[in-house]
Formats: sequence, C-alpha cells, structure tokens
Amino acid sequence: MINITLKQLRYFEALTRHGHFGRAADACSISQPALSVQIKDLEENLGVVLFERSARQVRLTGFGQDFADRARDILRAVDELGDLARLAKDRMVGRLRIGVIPTVAPYLLPTLIQRLHKAHSGLDVHIRETMTQKLISELLDGRLDTAIVALPVSEPGLAETALFDEKFVLVRSAQEAAAPVPSPEGMREMKLLLLEEGHCFRDQAVSFCNFRSTLPSDGLDGSSLSTLVQMVGAGIGVTLIPEMAVPVETRSAPVSLARFKGDEPGRTIGMVWRKTSPLAPQLMEIADVVRLSAEQLRTENQHLLPS
Repeated sequence: MINITLKQLRYFEALTRHGHFGRAADACSISQPALSVQIKDLEENLGVVLFERSARQVRLTGFGQDFADRARDILRAVDELGDLARLAKDRMVGRLRIGVIPTVAPYLLPTLIQRLHKAHSGLDVHIRETMTQKLISELLDGRLDTAIVALPVSEPGLAETALFDEKFVLVRSAQEAAAPVPSPEGMREMKLLLLEEGHCFRDQAVSFCNFRSTLPSDGLDGSSLSTLVQMVGAGIGVTLIPEMAVPVETRSAPVSLARFKGDEPGRTIGMVWRKTSPLAPQLMEIADVVRLSAEQLRTENQHLLPS
C-alpha cells in the first residue's frame, strides 16, 4: 500500500512551484536536507521519479507533471475542508489569503487592513501583491482565498463581485498645467509612459488611447506608478494613474493633474474567488469591508483630486 502524507504533498507542491530545493525549503520553513528526505521518501513510496535534478534547478518529469495536477486538487480539497470548519464557527477567524494587484495594493491596503482588524479581529490576514494573471493562477491552485483585481476576469471557475469604480487622471509636468487636455486621439501623439507588460492597468490605458498598432518606441515601461510619475515630473512624458494613487504618487513630484473631457477612462475594481469555496458567504462580508475602505479613502482624498 502506498502511504503518502499531506506533508509530503505540500513539500512536493512547494518544490514544483519554486523549482529549487533551497527556495522551496525556505517557503516551507524547514531545512533543505529535511525537504530532500521527504521528496525522496515520496518518490520511493511511489516507485517513480518525480523530478529531474540538476545543480541549479529541478524540473518535473512527465509523470511528475501528471502527479502535480492531482496533488493540487487534493491540497485544494483539504484546504476547503478547513474552510468548511471555519464557516461553521460563529465569527470569522483564522488565516485569510488575499491577493491584490500592484495598482491597488499600496493605496487601499493601509485603510483596508485597519478595517478588517476592527471588523474581524480573529482573522490572520496574509497579503500577496502581484499581477492579475499570477493572482488568478494562485487562486485556482488554492494558494489564495480571494483576490482584488480589475474586472472583468471572465474565468469560468471564479465568482466575481464588483467593489467600486474609479476614474483615471492625466499626469503632466507642472509646466503643462494650463495646457488644453488632449483627446484620446491626441494622446497617441504624445510620449505616453506606461507600466510594463502584464499589468492590466497598462492594457486599460492603451485601450483608452486606442493604439491601433505598436506603441511609441521612445516611451518608458515602468514597474510601478511611482516611477512613471517621477519621470513625468522630470519632463519626460505624460501618464495616467487611477484616482486612488493620486495622494501617494503626486505629493513629491512636480506634476499637474487633469481630467479628460467627456467619457473619462476608468476601471471597475472587484473581488474574485473560487466558485467552489465554502468561504463564499464570508468573502461577501470581506467585500463589504473593501467597499467601505475605498469609500473612506475617496472621501479623505477628494480635495486632492482634480475637478
């Protein structure tokens, strides 16, 4: 009889994800030799090699890939059993793993975390900040309970609920404060600074400006809104940022802000989670806390936004 433990499956999943014994051991908070022993025992129990090992990394074998797909399903089911137990309690307690996109996290999280602690003091909140596609992948794999992203996501396995809408504002150098606000078509003639590939905010900005072909080659692909705003302050170009980012990103840069005329660009921020998650009723409560946090943030910062 094959005897596989949940501990071995979790170590296997970590090694699959990191592709390196040292990083996987760190993620599991154990020593590398201990992780190696558990993986070796798992392979000996199965009688099949799961990983191709080299000096710098490990790769799944063909069988290892098939095994990884089943292992993820098992671990997700086990986590959901724990979620069922948490759901049966009178109040929301235990670990809650929330993913947040980078163009929301720095601005919303301080207010959100404070409200979550007040509303649900028994929660142990773990935050993961990364781009949408990674969040969706980790959500489907069971490594996150929910994620705050721009909607729509349109992933069949996920439920979505809208949280709030926000507009984008134009950021230009301080010297351009009195200049007319360009149209979307006019934006195509300017040096538009954008986030690097993979950020949904980049796609939204490109869509508003209606770029029909390649983007200007003399622009800047930044890794954060902060970088883009500082470059605008240095006179390099223009950019768009969401309203919630204005107080943080423009306080130390010599820039001016303007709203677009007519149909303003914007986005809908929402929460997503697995349709099979037993935590769905509790996550709807968390969604209400996120909405209140966003409303509080907007009220506090209204005087800083362009009219």
